[in-house]
Order: sequence, then C-alpha cells, then structure tokens
Amino acid sequence: MKTTGIVFLGISILFFGFPGTCFCKSMAFGNKIFDPGPLKPVDSVLKIKIGDTAPDFTLTSITGSEVRLSSYIGRKNVMLSFIPAAWTPVCSDQWPGYNIAEEIFRRYDTILIGISTDPLPTLFAWTRDIGGLWFDVVSDFWPHGAVSETYGVLRSNGTAERAIILIDKKGVIRFIHVGDINLRPDLGMLVREMEKLNP
Repeated sequence: MKTTGIVFLGISILFFGFPGTCFCKSMAFGNKIFDPGPLKPVDSVLKIKIGDTAPDFTLTSITGSEVRLSSYIGRKNVMLSFIPAAWTPVCSDQWPGYNIAEEIFRRYDTILIGISTDPLPTLFAWTRDIGGLWFDVVSDFWPHGAVSETYGVLRSNGTAERAIILIDKKGVIRFIHVGDINLRPDLGMLVREMEKLNP
C-alpha cells in the first residue's frame, strides 16, 4: 500500500475506530437520529457473484443528475455502497468516513456510489446535515428497491443491506461484502480490495 494510503487509513481508524464501534459524530444530529436497535444481521439472498458482469442501472442522485453504472466502464473502478436508511446511527457514521478516505479512493481510481432505498428529499436533507459527501448519493426508492433487489441485497422490510460491491473497469464484480447490518464495514478491508485492482 502506498504511504499516503497508510497515513489516511491510520487517520480513518483513529477517527472512526474499528468495525463495530460507533463514532460519536452521530451525536451531532441530536435527537434527529432514529435508533432501530439491533437488527437481524442479514436478511436477503445475493443474486450476484464474483466474476459476474455487474447489472447496469440508472438512478437519480441528490443533485438531480442521473448516475448510470455503465458510464464508468473502461474509465473507473466503481464501489457501490448500499446502506439501509438515512438518519440512523451506523449509516450516519459510515458515509462521512468515506470523506476522510477520499484521497484513497482517488489513488485507486475508484468512484464511490452511495445507494439507499430512501426517497431523494430524505437523502438530500440527511447528507446536508452530515456536512456533504464527495461521492454520488442515489435513491433506489422507485420502483422501490429495484436495484437492491437485482443485486440481491433488499431486506424483507424494504431497506437495503449494508453491502459493498466492488466493480472493475471492465464492469466485472471483483468483491462482495454483505456484512452485519448493525456494524460499519472495515475501511481497511475496502482499501485492500481497491489495491488489488490497482497493483
């Protein structure tokens, strides 16, 4: 791993802790955060596997622009970050962490797309309260959860799993992580997987 990557990874671990810990940034939201309590860790069945061509999609971002997965083929690696819901504790820690790691994503030529089944107004307001994000945040609200369902990460309650899908520049799925929905994915794991695509 490049020196810069190590430095930023160290900062990220210091700032955001290890998987399963919850950084207190969500405290800044005061009483706006809804805590659903412990949830069933995984409540879906994957419909994709490593080596598959990633199913294409077009979703609208909080900026009002359309984001099409296939537009990155031949240009960038893509990491899809599915989260269950805005205004919840773990999600409100996870995505701000990627702001700190922005340089790492750029170093490994990887675009990040954040996906939630929340409607656009909810995602817009929530990300503004977070302080803004450098990556596209898109809504899989309508047809409800269609992209999450295509990938096999739609839970029975209509939210997405806390899932990471890493896609290479050829549009091939190279890494899948559907983790315990109650825990934030390990940033170090994601950096290692991005590094594999850019040796």
